Amino acid sequence: MARCTRPATLGRMARERQNGNGGNGGNGSNELGTFLRARRTRVTPEEAGLPAGPGPRRTPGLRREELATLAGVSVDYYVRLERGKESNPSPSVVDALARALRLHPAEHKHLRELVAQAAGSAPVESGSLSTRAVPPGTELMLENLRPYPAYVVGRTMDILACNPSGLRLFAGMADWPAKQRNVVRYVFLHPNATTLFDDWDEQLRAAVGRLRALHSLEPDAPDLAELVDELLKKSPGFTDLWERYDVRWHTHGTKTFHHPEVGDLTPGYQSMQLEGTPGHRFIAYYAEPGTPDHDKLVLLDMSGVEQTVRAG
Repeated sequence: MARCTRPATLGRMARERQNGNGGNGGNGSNELGTFLRARRTRVTPEEAGLPAGPGPRRTPGLRREELATLAGVSVDYYVRLERGKESNPSPSVVDALARALRLHPAEHKHLRELVAQAAGSAPVESGSLSTRAVPPGTELMLENLRPYPAYVVGRTMDILACNPSGLRLFAGMADWPAKQRNVVRYVFLHPNATTLFDDWDEQLRAAVGRLRALHSLEPDAPDLAELVDELLKKSPGFTDLWERYDVRWHTHGTKTFHHPEVGDLTPGYQSMQLEGTPGHRFIAYYAEPGTPDHDKLVLLDMSGVEQTVRAG
């Protein structure tokens, strides 16, 4: 069983923090304001039901005064909120901002979390508390799910444990050392990823969304800092998506793969939080017995039977 270690470096992530004059939950950053600014630039006046107005606009999206009007707050109040000088908007104001910004339910939830953090009412987790240990019995569950692919990821999407087809599903990842096996790193940096996923662009957005949400609540976490610093340096595509500040992802559904070993398949999948862990999730794929997709999962399991089951 290979173990993975990381240097405790903050890298570029710590340098990315926005300075605020208050309402930062004690961490010296203004993630709430960063989120509001990023999302404001994504909504056009037309989408918000406002006239575009004469002449060119200097910045994309909504102006501060437009968003304030849509949310039913004063411009001064909104500016203070975005600059980190106001830290405790009421739930009704938060909901109004979410509606004006046309936030998805996951983004709305994230906005509430940022408000709680800014007000100092939500604890900020420490990246030093992260662990690669999986709960007892997890590996037995992974084994008993065969031939269905299943794996456990940490909060930064490191693969911590998996069954044979869970590893082989990511074509070529088995060639990487165990400590490098990370889903986000794979979708951005592995040459097979662009053709493996039928919706590769959506996989990129979802992967960045999870990291973005984690970073806004834990901007100085060392484990997150190293991974994002690497991806910012190696992938222009990651940099572009990072700056968009999307925090949406999928927890269940179906996913189509164009797998080089077993061909095209579209299994269902479910992602579940592992209670009692620092953000670990259990992800399993499935297909109805007797279907071509099920047969291909069996082949995938057989081809990977000698691969590493414990990844960290």
